[in-house]
Amino acid sequence: MTQAAGPDPFDATGASFSATLRATAPEALEGRFQGPVPDHVDGTTVLAVTYDGGVVMAGDRRATAGNVISKRDMRKVFPADAWSAVAVSGAAGPSMELAKVFATELEHYEKVEGSPLSLEGKANKLAQMVRANLPMAMQGLVVVPLFAGYDLREHASRIYEYDGVGGRYEERRFATTGSGGRDARGSLKARYVDGLEADEAIDVAIHALWDAADEDAATGGPDVVRGIFPLVAVIDRDGYRELDGELVADRVDAVVSSRRL
Repeated sequence: MTQAAGPDPFDATGASFSATLRATAPEALEGRFQGPVPDHVDGTTVLAVTYDGGVVMAGDRRATAGNVISKRDMRKVFPADAWSAVAVSGAAGPSMELAKVFATELEHYEKVEGSPLSLEGKANKLAQMVRANLPMAMQGLVVVPLFAGYDLREHASRIYEYDGVGGRYEERRFATTGSGGRDARGSLKARYVDGLEADEAIDVAIHALWDAADEDAATGGPDVVRGIFPLVAVIDRDGYRELDGELVADRVDAVVSSRRL
């Protein structure tokens, strides 16, 4: 009887979806970095803020190509699994692909091993994927993610920053990345205090996105005419969940009202 193609349960690499694909269907990965660099869209601000019992991740919705707004409602925050999320910045196409493949890797590992990776293990896996993107980064298609989640083993929230070549750095309070990351970080420094409640952390995140949009042309502010608002997600012991659009709109309105002269 011919054995079906699939990971060997005694193979140390079997828990990796990419390794399994490379072993069983290498043609699917061939030519991945060949050819000229296409025109791409980027420009973004994404951030993560810890609070007492969880972490908030948020991102603006604008994508730009040069000085042109190419998309106004782009998703930049994605669930990685039930208790973690990844936010992306950089070239839009590779960034979204990385987020989707990362989620697939985590799901594949859990099905093969019977238990999920630790939060630090997930962060390390993402670092490996960013390093694997180096050939594309050398062509200008840089991907710089932000990863955060709730550690069920230690009952604590964690944030991990990355650089363009896969360097991984843990943050305990807040982190930002993207073209407006510096402005958002300055806003977070001014407003963050230890012991924030979830609602306070959400407001701090929205303030930071507003400040980034005020300074960075590639970061989109709230679009009340089209009803486009930042995507805000919360991760705690109950898992990942995104805030309802109407609720985010109300919170944005409160932030805008507090800034009126």
